[in-house]
This record gives sequence, C-alpha cells and structure tokens, in this order.
Amino acid sequence: MTGTRLAMHLDVVDLRSFYYRTRLGRRCKDALRDRITRLWPDCRGMTVAGFGFAAPLLRPFLEDARRVLCLMPGQQGVMPWPGSQPNVSLLVEETLWPLPTGFVDRLIVAHGLETCDRPGLLLDEIWRVLAPAGRVIFVVPNRSGLWARRDATPFGFGRPYSLSQIEMQLRRHRFTPEGHEAALFAPPSERRFWIRTSRFWERLGQSMGASRLAGALLVEASKQVYVLPRDGARESARGPLEILQGLAPKQKPAMGRVSGPPRG
Repeated sequence: MTGTRLAMHLDVVDLRSFYYRTRLGRRCKDALRDRITRLWPDCRGMTVAGFGFAAPLLRPFLEDARRVLCLMPGQQGVMPWPGSQPNVSLLVEETLWPLPTGFVDRLIVAHGLETCDRPGLLLDEIWRVLAPAGRVIFVVPNRSGLWARRDATPFGFGRPYSLSQIEMQLRRHRFTPEGHEAALFAPPSERRFWIRTSRFWERLGQSMGASRLAGALLVEASKQVYVLPRDGARESARGPLEILQGLAPKQKPAMGRVSGPPRG
C-alpha cells in the first residue's frame, strides 16, 4: 500500500490491487463476505449500495437484489464494477450523494468511515439516504487487532475503532446498533502457512468469540426515525416535513474516472 497512516484516503488502484491481486486480499474478501451474508441472508427485491471500497463485498447481492450501486468517494477514485456486467459504480462527493432521501434499503460502508475527514457529516448523509426500515453495515479496523497496527493492508490506515467507540458515534447520529460480527482472525501475513490456514483461524475465532483479536469489526445499525424530547417520550423526526416543503438540497451529478475492471 502507498502512503502513510496519516494520509487518510487510500487510492482505488491500491485497494483494487489488494483485494483482487493478492492472496491475502482474496482471503480477506471471502471472510468479510461470509460475515455480511450471515447478517443479511436475503436481500431479494431490495436496493443495496456500498460506499468507500465496498465492491468486493457487494458481489453476493448482484443476482437477487432489485438494484445494486457502488459509490466511491472522490478522494479515493473510482473503477468500473462489476467487470462482467453493466457498470453500477460511480464517483460521489464524500458527504453529498446523488441519491434521493430514503432510497437505499441496505448499505455497506467499507474503507469509508475510518478514512473520512468529516465522519459526522458522512453519517448524516448515510442516515438521509437510508429507507425508514434500512440497515447499514460498517466494516472498520478493530482498534485492538493486529491488522490496525500494520500498513500492509487497507485496515492499517485511518482511525481504528473499538466496538464501544463506533456504537457511541452511531447513536450520536441517529442510528441504533443492532448487532456486530468480527472477522480476520489470522495475522495480516502473505506467508503461505497463514494463507492456507486462514479459514481455520476464522472458524476458531468465531467459535471462541474472540472479537478483540479480529482485524475488522462489522457493526450493523438501523435508521432511528424518532427523536427523544426532554420528557423522554418518542416523537417523529421532522425530516419528511422538510422534504414536503421542498427544502431538500439539490444533488450534484456524479463524475468518474475509469481504470481496468476487476473480475470479482
């Protein structure tokens, strides 16, 4: 990987190279996909989107979802995806997406939150585009894991999180944490032994519940559509009224730059 930990945004070329051209990246992709499909086993008829570099994790939804979108921030760059089908990838402003309010049913954020310069504004934009019953999975580096301590993978860049830290940040921005998974229990090494035994370490880590040792946390959250007034009673949020009044901001058209398509 190029850059340093202080250079928050990774380049799409480096991310693509890791996930599609290295053995460690392919094992990483498989482990994360397994956890995501465990949380979301059925997304038939839904609009599924990804933000950051979520393309490797969206593949399982291409067949059954009504619509799949792959949003990549301008600071990172964009690539066409999927390579074998019509392109669904687009370049977006990090905190202003060209999507209607309430448009997305399921959203995966990978290499997006921890590298964002304005995470609060990003969370507000995620809240806006999610449907009232929408769910989002945040894939972030685990602060106590080995992967966050090495810059040989994308998980060694940006801000690592503990589970309590990310759940607290989500609650501050009107999300309700619903559950979490952990992945990447083998060391972030390209050595043949660790690559060949990575599935064993995944199963062992899952069975032991050793989330503190995992390289990545996957936190699922739902959109909170009510606010708590001072007396503690629930009240409906006023977002829909603002939309009816025609106050929704105009969206900028997406732009993109193209590099060679990956296979998966």
